[in-house]
Amino acid sequence: MTEIQRYLAEEVAEDLADGIIGRREAVRRLGLLGVTGAAATGLLATFAAAPAAAEPASADRGGRHDGSETSWAPVARESITFAGPRVPLMAAWAAAARPRGGVLVIHENRGLNEHIRTVAGRFAASGYSALALDLLSEEGGTGSFPGEAEVAAALSRIPPERFDEDMQAAVTELKRRVRGKKLAAIGFCFGGAMVWRLLAAGEPRLAAAAPFYGPFPEGGNLDGSRAAVLGVYGGLDARVNATRPTAKAALEAARLKHELITFTEADHAFFNDTGARFNAHAATEVWRRALNWFDDADRNDR
Repeated sequence: MTEIQRYLAEEVAEDLADGIIGRREAVRRLGLLGVTGAAATGLLATFAAAPAAAEPASADRGGRHDGSETSWAPVARESITFAGPRVPLMAAWAAAARPRGGVLVIHENRGLNEHIRTVAGRFAASGYSALALDLLSEEGGTGSFPGEAEVAAALSRIPPERFDEDMQAAVTELKRRVRGKKLAAIGFCFGGAMVWRLLAAGEPRLAAAAPFYGPFPEGGNLDGSRAAVLGVYGGLDARVNATRPTAKAALEAARLKHELITFTEADHAFFNDTGARFNAHAATEVWRRALNWFDDADRNDR
């Protein structure tokens, strides 16, 4: 089982443990991922027995209030295609009226759905033109699959190096569309892991990045990156938090500007307002912090 396959299988087990899906559905989803029999039973049992995590210091209390205003009304998005390494890549594009930068948005293991399209639109409303890439473009796009389980299973079968190449092509397209502006990347859950991968692939064109509760890749080295990194974690997300020390060590070794924020009372996927783990207070604060982080990276690089 690859690192990505293991992560996606653990997502299923965690959803069962948190009561988001039932056991029959969990077994079905694991089967789509190629995890069956004793392996599936053992994985589900492990997560069912795991205690709830607790974290110290919180970032969701006492944050700075700088008087800035952020629009939450999303700009309209359009579906586009652009040149990729093998086939045309699919994406949602949201253009800011007066862009001060561009943001590459990487989706969760649910693919490029309406939630992620809305995130792109929110960035555009806040001054950042946004490109939300569909990492299933070569398979016909997220919309060609009947459900979330099939989307995750398809993602698990893709060689990780293809994700790197497709994301780098998306950075090229974003740079073309937002000429002369600084670029950033943000990703959620699976997408957070992908943003870490993009940085570890040596992508030098990003001024900033914000991986949200994404596990750091095994053996990842960030020496080729120039991005200022805002790492976001939920205090109840023990599985992803186990990789945080490795991420911190890699950031320090590469001498990248960084901040790792833990929202103590929030869980995995707390930013997704369509999901069962949505935490409104943490989501509001992390949105403000992410925009400020991208703004600061732009100012500091001038």
